[in-house]
Amino acid sequence: MTDGKLAVIGLGSIGSMALWQASRLSDSVVGFEAATPAHGRSAVGGDTRLFRMIYRGNPDYYPILQRSQRLWAELEAETGQDILTRCGGLSIGTANGPYINAVLETTKATGAEHQLLSHAELAERYPQHNLRPDDVAVYDPNAGALRTDRAVTAAVAAAEANGATVHRNTPVDSITETNDGVVVTAGGRSWTFENVIVASGGWSRRLMPDYLKAATETKRIFLSWFVANDASQFTPEKFPIFIRIYEDRSMYGAPAVDGVTVKATLDGRGKPTPDPDAVPRELTTAEIEETTDTVSEFFPGLIPNIVRSDAFPDLFTEDGQPLLGPFSEGSRIYCATGFSGAGFKNATGFGHIAAHEALGKQTFDGLGFVRPERFKTS
Repeated sequence: MTDGKLAVIGLGSIGSMALWQASRLSDSVVGFEAATPAHGRSAVGGDTRLFRMIYRGNPDYYPILQRSQRLWAELEAETGQDILTRCGGLSIGTANGPYINAVLETTKATGAEHQLLSHAELAERYPQHNLRPDDVAVYDPNAGALRTDRAVTAAVAAAEANGATVHRNTPVDSITETNDGVVVTAGGRSWTFENVIVASGGWSRRLMPDYLKAATETKRIFLSWFVANDASQFTPEKFPIFIRIYEDRSMYGAPAVDGVTVKATLDGRGKPTPDPDAVPRELTTAEIEETTDTVSEFFPGLIPNIVRSDAFPDLFTEDGQPLLGPFSEGSRIYCATGFSGAGFKNATGFGHIAAHEALGKQTFDGLGFVRPERFKTS
């Protein structure tokens, strides 16, 4: 006898969605959360994440994005929550520069709906951006801002409504695969499940085999917010999400979904943090200076003083691609972590894949780039 068909360890960005999807497939699903869903120290923190269909990189993500887009709408319909604020999105960079060319190359491969905005069109439509003379943008009409706290709590509530059991404030100490299943130990108590999904984000390394520990690293991600001189110019109706990259300058952000603060954050500044429970929350002097200098250049309508900031741990892989699949061939432990600071937009899609595969309901092709086995050396 086991205590359930599936346990999901970690109910953050991906784990909450995997639990929700699994609860649609089985009435014997259990979730373990070390604190509470959407707690303030997890990678879920920070109000919003960007959703976009336009990006640069591996076009194999596009089918997952399409699935995620549908599932975000399903989660909203099932829970009555407004999770994805659809406001469009901008990828801004130098005309014919490496960033814009890479975005257009990926968009050509995926066939994603988009519009290339000239410098003049970009300046007219979105005057909030202080542009360089050769700046252009690729506009994504399907992009928007995901409300992270609302998404995670909604997914967990939906799973519980479907019959899932959730153990809150229950950090898992160990997982052990046996002939009878997978033994999960937490706080002196043990459970046995047919299968387990590890989705603990920055805390996942504690439960991983050595070969995956060697290929991953927990890093600190920080976020920052600003107040506008005229908040009406930075509402979702007027100010799409954005990513802006050229040379050594890079920033991304979201409109004032709270009506007051605009998220504007440096991109790609994650730094290793050995202990996910001890991530420095305060920004360093250098981080403050680079952030405010970039905001001063990019957005004359924002007051260049950080009014709110925070930092969170997330798990990064050596190649920046996620870990989605069993620990090893035939293993009952499934890995859904290592999203390297870029997983939330696809959280519903990744959760769907993890739940179906871990329960043996369906397997998915074209996912070699995310399988953990790619890091095995022998």
